[in-house]
Formats: sequence, structure tokens, C-alpha cells
Amino acid sequence: MADLLTRPAGRPLERVTRPVRVYLLLAWTWSRALAQYPTSLALMTLGTSLGAIAEIFAVFVVFRHAGALDGFTLAEGLLIAGLANLVFALADMLMGMVDGLGQHIRSGGLDVMLVRPVSPLVQIATDRFALRRLGRVVPAAVVTGAALHHCDIAWTAGKALTLAVLLVSGVAIAAAIWTASSCLQFFVADAREAANSVTYGGQALTEYPLSIYGKEIVYAVTFAVPLAFVGWQPVLYLLDRPDPTGLPDVLRHAPPLVAAASCAAAALLWRLGLRHYRSTGS
Repeated sequence: MADLLTRPAGRPLERVTRPVRVYLLLAWTWSRALAQYPTSLALMTLGTSLGAIAEIFAVFVVFRHAGALDGFTLAEGLLIAGLANLVFALADMLMGMVDGLGQHIRSGGLDVMLVRPVSPLVQIATDRFALRRLGRVVPAAVVTGAALHHCDIAWTAGKALTLAVLLVSGVAIAAAIWTASSCLQFFVADAREAANSVTYGGQALTEYPLSIYGKEIVYAVTFAVPLAFVGWQPVLYLLDRPDPTGLPDVLRHAPPLVAAASCAAAALLWRLGLRHYRSTGS
């Protein structure tokens, strides 16, 4: 462990893989620490699961009462909600701790991270890595799988492979949004709630068909903050349905490109924030 954390990256390939290996190592270390208290971990995971189930159940109640929303059936609505919850739950588990950046800045903890031979982003993302967040992932995955089974989808090998690509792309987009919104705390240390309004608020917005919102919101979550590519556009692809908002169908194939652009933008914002940062002096 010490060798991995202190050895400088050499070859170009190692420069790419080393942050990933360090991330996994630090996450595993925190997970082992939390596993020393299995009862507490189990109760916290259960509580997290109940919260996730309540969110999806609310969508179920709305569709059950309305019958359909803008032409989307109950199964299709649960697919939208389940996929959005699954993607954001995975992104939250991987990068959710970044929203605590402001606390690290106020306490002087970021100064300590900057002098270590490990990316400060990796350190913050894995700080107190919580396995209990799997409690959000599992219910969302179960609902997504059940909805995929009940929806009328013409499955092919290519569509199954594309689903995996779209899922990975969605997680990358959500993680990039999490990181980018958290960078606001470099400039306003108490802006955590503003960042959460984009991440958790964005998840709540994408749990329903975007076509029920006004065009201004649809355009904003498509071309400004790319939340539409997390669940909405992939679902339109799976269901082979035209976009009821009137946007071109080619957008449903764009999540990988949007993911790459989002990660690049988040990386630039992170670097800009670090350059702007001045030590607390503590």
C-alpha cells in the first residue's frame, strides 16, 4: 500500500491506471474499517435502501393513479425512474463525497491532501467511503431489471451491449456533474447546498419523463446540464420511441460523447478551482 501511494507515476499507462488503483485501495481501506461494525453498517444500509425504495414508490403511486404520463405506461415510467436512480446511486457512491469539499477547505484538510503524492480529488472522493450507499444501488437495479422485463423492448445483442455502454456513460455524466457542481465550493465555501440542488435535485427531475416539463427545462437539462443523457435519452433508445419533446433522435446515441465532454469539463473546472484556491493558513 505504501509503495503504491508514494511511488511516482512513470510510464504514460501507469499515469492513467495509478489513480484508479489508488482509488480502489483507499475505498477498500475505508470499507474494511466500516466492516468492523457489521450491525451498524447493516442498519445504515437498510435505512439507505428504505429511502431509495420510498423515492421509487412515489413514482409508482403517481403512475398508478394517473395511468400514464404523456403516453408512458407504468412499466416505462418505472424504467425511467429506476435507471435514473441507478445511475445517480452509482455516481453518488463513486464521487458523492466530493460535495464535502467545502468542509475540507474550512478545516484545512485540503492543504494536507495537496502535499500528499496522491490526487486530492481521489482522496476527497474516497474520504469515508460508505458501503451503505449500496443500499441505494440494489433497489434501483432491481426496479430497472423488472421494468426492462415488463417493457415491450425488441432485444438484440447490439441493444444489450448498447445498454451497458449507455449505463456506463450515464454514471460518468452524473459523476462529472457531481464534481463540477462541487467545484463551486472553491469560490464559495458554503455552497454545498447549491451543489446538491444540481445533483440530488437533478435526480428527482429525471425520475419522470422530461416531456412533462416545459421546453425551457428540457433544453436546459439537454444542452446546459446534460441530465437528459443520464436516463431519458437511453430509455427512448431502448423503447424505440420518437422524442416527444421534438429534439432530434440522434441525441439518444450521444451519451458516450456527452460523457467524454462532461468529464473533460469537470476536470478543467477542478484544475481551475485548485489554481484559485488559497491555503486557509491553518
